Amino acid sequence: MARSNINEREMPFLDHLEELRWRLLKSIISVFVMMVICFFFSDYILEALLYPGKNIDPPVSLQVLKVQTVFIIKLEIALFAGIIISLPVIFYQLWQFLTPGLLQKERKMLPVIVFASVFCFLLGGAFAYFIIIPYALQFFLSLAPMDIENNIALDFYIGFLLRLIIVFGVVFELPMLSLILSKFGILTPTFMRKYRKYAIVGAFVLGAILTPPDPTTQMFLAIPIILLYELSIFISYIVTSKRETALQSE
Repeated sequence: MARSNINEREMPFLDHLEELRWRLLKSIISVFVMMVICFFFSDYILEALLYPGKNIDPPVSLQVLKVQTVFIIKLEIALFAGIIISLPVIFYQLWQFLTPGLLQKERKMLPVIVFASVFCFLLGGAFAYFIIIPYALQFFLSLAPMDIENNIALDFYIGFLLRLIIVFGVVFELPMLSLILSKFGILTPTFMRKYRKYAIVGAFVLGAILTPPDPTTQMFLAIPIILLYELSIFISYIVTSKRETALQSE
């Protein structure tokens, strides 16, 4: 049989909620444990986040304006790092929750799918860290008049970096989202091709909303979204074709 016995009858709605609750709880516990561990290494993570600002011309001048700022920043960094390290657990729990709706052969691909999900997020975060953030910092600081010194609050600087890294990480999950929706028959390549022009416009609108308000940085987000959308169409086509073939052979 293409599906396991557990799928021969529908799981009651309350059972779905109970399973979702436990999987969310496991993900939260993982994040909390990793957050506590990462807190003790927050100085090293902070140093890595300061690196982009130190390597532009002129370097970013940072300052602390409140007594508790550094402690709060370390908590934010620990939470951020805890989430990143827990991504395999989070994606595993997500896919385990969705597996009852998948074919038997698709369930065997769970480790590969989890790895691909984590990789896509990390790739987006790396793209932001190495390409977007240095350019954005250089652009904004260069706008200040010659007689004004740029002194940036440390918490605003860290928040700016973390927000961009998370945004790009989430955006790079578009192919995996396409994979999930296509496997459940919610998304089809025909639908995506039909609304391609709207997706392109939406990519530039999203780039304007989520990135600093300058055209180049907006392009840096919009172009990857468009390319990822095209990749998602290809993924949806493959998944839909395989799923239709598998269902016909049942």
